[in-house]
Amino acid sequence: MATTVNPDPEAALGGAKEPRGPARSLLARARDNLAFQSVWPELNGAMGDLGTYIPIVLSLALARHLDLGTTLVFTGIYNAVTGLIYGVPMPVQPMKAIAATALSDASFGVPEIMAAGILTAAFVLLLGATRLMQLVYWVVPLPVVRGIQLAQGLNFAMAAVKYIRYEQDLGKGKSLGRRPWTGLDGLILAVAAICFILLVNGAGSESSSRRRTRTTVRREHGTHPDESQEEPEEEEETQQGGGGGWRSMVRRAAPAIPSAVMVFVLGVAFAVARHPAAVRELRLGPSRMRAVRISREAWKQGFLKGAVPQIPLSVLNSVVAVCKLTRDLFPEKAPSATPTSVSVTMGGMNLVGCWFGAMPCCHGAGGLAGQYKFGGRSGGCVAALGALKLALGLLLGGSMLRVLSEFPVGLLGVLLLFAGVELAVAARDMSSKAEAFVMLLCTAVSLVGSSAALGFLCGMVAHGLLMLRAWAMGVSLS
Repeated sequence: MATTVNPDPEAALGGAKEPRGPARSLLARARDNLAFQSVWPELNGAMGDLGTYIPIVLSLALARHLDLGTTLVFTGIYNAVTGLIYGVPMPVQPMKAIAATALSDASFGVPEIMAAGILTAAFVLLLGATRLMQLVYWVVPLPVVRGIQLAQGLNFAMAAVKYIRYEQDLGKGKSLGRRPWTGLDGLILAVAAICFILLVNGAGSESSSRRRTRTTVRREHGTHPDESQEEPEEEEETQQGGGGGWRSMVRRAAPAIPSAVMVFVLGVAFAVARHPAAVRELRLGPSRMRAVRISREAWKQGFLKGAVPQIPLSVLNSVVAVCKLTRDLFPEKAPSATPTSVSVTMGGMNLVGCWFGAMPCCHGAGGLAGQYKFGGRSGGCVAALGALKLALGLLLGGSMLRVLSEFPVGLLGVLLLFAGVELAVAARDMSSKAEAFVMLLCTAVSLVGSSAALGFLCGMVAHGLLMLRAWAMGVSLS
């Protein structure tokens, strides 16, 4: 007697069928992009960008009455979407040139901030939709990108030292007197946090692409690329004699210590301790969202004072540099983070949120470096941060401002310091003196001129002249 075989065993068991075809592919990709590689390091990495995010948003909320609750809700959604799309800790940071203009110009209020964000987003989205951003990415040489990254990293590091060394009036964007050694926001606290993070995280781990480059160099120099030379750390972990056992335990335990999370939680506790009455000012419920009315004059000022300086920074640091850094740190995920896709997501999210008063945001290489430094390796890292922002925005809204304003600025400086150093370290892969010269020239002009666009132009000119000279002499630039 013939038997029939059910081709769908799940149906025979009465189970639900999984989606097939494109739907299953999308769900599988979403699960892969949001899956934590390791819980505590991923959660720790989520805190790596707060050293940039909190001071800027807090300053604008205090000085220009930016709605903190609305910004938390929209940036939380942005974080979740970018984590889902890219599968890497793609950051969501405030647009820094617009923020700097708003903090230095009292006439540049919320309507002007939103106008600048919308115009910048529209321009970047246009470049992405027409695939012109891909051409920009292809044309800009690596030494120029590294110069921009180095300048941005050093800017972060110098701002972090200023946060640590001097007391800050974030509402006015000014440094005050020297920070005292003791107290709940003293120098001793900041120095202790730096030492703690160094002991736990060290100098950070190298990306797989850099390890492969190191192996290739060994082969070119005739060194036998055996397993012990390619990954000496793994060999050390297997040693059990002469103290190898406890060293192996420390090596395995250190990445599981959420240093950035602990620093942030400590900061929240100290914020409450510094002003206990602020807790009683918390109110349940989200901020009331309203469409921002933007006058013709606000559009004009937003374009001239905000969008014009922000567009070069967004194109270079938020698209070109962040795509290059993603390729360095996550070569297997690089195909999803293309200049076209990054431009579209950055433009799209601001063309929605800015109309309701959310701070204009972009993807930044500094945020990616900071989250990688503290252990972020997947999209789940930024999705977790987004969930936290969204929950706080919906539950407490703008009433959180009073508590956050008491957060120890020195601890924010510590987080920002490590993010800046991690971004600057990416510039160490220049292989020739000519490339290093272009990179350092671009960095110097960007820092002294306070303009990434000016540094970019000088770097491009220098790179072009060096290539012309190399061609005329019949030598290779590299």
